[in-house]
Amino acid sequence: MAREAIIERKTAETDIRLRLNLDGTGIAEISYPAGFYAHMITLFAKHGMFDIELKARGDTGVDDHHLVEDTGIVLGQALNKALGERRGIRRAGSCLYPMDETLARVAVDLGGRPYLVFEAGLPPDDLCEDFWRGFVNHAALALHIDVLRGRGIHHRCEAIFKAAARALRDAVEHDPRAGSAIPSTKGVLV
Repeated sequence: MAREAIIERKTAETDIRLRLNLDGTGIAEISYPAGFYAHMITLFAKHGMFDIELKARGDTGVDDHHLVEDTGIVLGQALNKALGERRGIRRAGSCLYPMDETLARVAVDLGGRPYLVFEAGLPPDDLCEDFWRGFVNHAALALHIDVLRGRGIHHRCEAIFKAAARALRDAVEHDPRAGSAIPSTKGVLV
């Protein structure tokens, strides 16, 4: 059974359509006016081996905030929908990702309870945390992001997106020993 979802979100500020296939090959088809985040989502698809089709527009004449935050929301909704009851998955994943002078650590638990820890050393007005907060709240997962060292904003964000993709790739993977069981003693993850 395909683990994919299509989510559309239309507000007065943004218009986003996203298709996510969790069992893809890392293909990204992106039409997105915020170039830096188009790059981040492309590498997220590549490193997570997720296929992502994203078409979006927003009030970027104001700034990129609404578009970036809403994209995190839509990606989170798509992940949540594609996972369904989350049967047979590994549930948790982590990655320590080196990128030149930058080292990012990301851990994820698809346990159904949204929580974000974001310690990246980025300026308060950077949009990276807003993206991940929207994602976490709508994907129903716990995500811990730490940048242990790094020089610039670009490399810090890029290492985060790569590490998050790798951690999520591990967490959503089918566990052959689990069969179709829900990986929780509660019997439910959502």
